[in-house]
Amino acid sequence: MDISVFQPIIDYFTELSLIRIIDILLVLYLLYELYNFVKGTAGINIFIGIIAVYLIWKLVIYLKMPLLSEILGQFISVGVIAIIIVFQQEIRKFLLVLGNPRFMSRTRRRFLFWRFSILQDINLDLTSLLRAIKNMSATSTGALIVLTRKNELDDVLLTGVKIDAQISNQLLENLFYKNSPLHDGAVVITDNRVIAAKCILPVSDKDDLPQSLGLRHRAALGLSETTDAIVLVVSEQTGHIAVAIGGELRTQVKPADLMEFLEMQFISKGKKR
Repeated sequence: MDISVFQPIIDYFTELSLIRIIDILLVLYLLYELYNFVKGTAGINIFIGIIAVYLIWKLVIYLKMPLLSEILGQFISVGVIAIIIVFQQEIRKFLLVLGNPRFMSRTRRRFLFWRFSILQDINLDLTSLLRAIKNMSATSTGALIVLTRKNELDDVLLTGVKIDAQISNQLLENLFYKNSPLHDGAVVITDNRVIAAKCILPVSDKDDLPQSLGLRHRAALGLSETTDAIVLVVSEQTGHIAVAIGGELRTQVKPADLMEFLEMQFISKGKKR
């Protein structure tokens, strides 16, 4: 094979400058972030396929195969429209995340919850909240609780029933009692008040979640993927506690660990509650 067909690529990498190094690093970082964004969804195979087609197209151009390069070129030219259609939900989520004021801080966080630390002046009665969660966990009472931060979640609140009451463990336990008309859906808590109940949350479309996780866990993960909210789940089957934040879900969280985590997240005037 005539190596001259690869000369443009060779020249690009042999004549490196600071700008070209930055260019390469940015492209690699962009591909890595896009991969992480669609990883675990049905779009991952499509993403890999698009990258493969693009690389093949570049290769046939360098190999001077005009017919194949013309066909692939036409495919690439309409590829943007195809990507918008195929990745409609993913693009929507990406724009929601990008518009989040805490986007940059979330990109630096790891899955270990106890490395998350976003200090805010937000009131939250952790004692009442944790008492309710412990009681519901002990009785395997299913619960889905949303703790808002910067995002006010107006679209979520519109799907539920307005409560607007001071938080208490009795109120939360009564709302999620199995015979309560408001036990289905999520309770939204903002600034130490139960704002609404029976709210509908967007469900995550990740396909790599364990089969043991039900709709509550998928809804908790779905909301955390597009907002900065912290979502708490009590499993109706096992009584286990789960936490969703930043598009990541941790299951079987112990009450003491949950208290520690929430104290790190909700700090007012430098004092933990």
